[in-house]
Amino acid sequence: MNTDTVEAVEIAEILRLLPHRYPFVMVDRIVEIRGEESAIGIKNVTINEPQFLGHFPDYPVMPGVLLLEGMAQTGAVIVLRRIKLEELRAMYLLTVDKAKFRKPALPGDRIEYHIKKTARRGNMWWYRAEAKVGGALIAEAVIGAMLGGARS
Repeated sequence: MNTDTVEAVEIAEILRLLPHRYPFVMVDRIVEIRGEESAIGIKNVTINEPQFLGHFPDYPVMPGVLLLEGMAQTGAVIVLRRIKLEELRAMYLLTVDKAKFRKPALPGDRIEYHIKKTARRGNMWWYRAEAKVGGALIAEAVIGAMLGGARS
């Protein structure tokens, strides 16, 4: 696969690659992939998501930890789709560094997870990740993940 080629991944492929299911799938689509080097994942935030029952009832705000999860899931999808394995494997979160939350994500927002690989060592990857809404940076972090054993 050429890293200069821009590709996209729809929800059916995301669900095939990730072990997550509703309500914990935090990326709806990946609109741009350049190998394992970078990607842009999309999350459409809707009011009917279960986290908004308690976070917060009178002012629904997407929890920051779910923004981080969306960044990590975007990275996991682009790594897992490039690996040629007999059995599908899982990616496990290793580290979250330099996380900053600048603005809240609200129902109706379209979050873009922009990730760029900063390092790879064996079965571990690190990505610089940014969450944006309407082009404005709302959160950022450095995410590390590791390829784990086969999943059932």
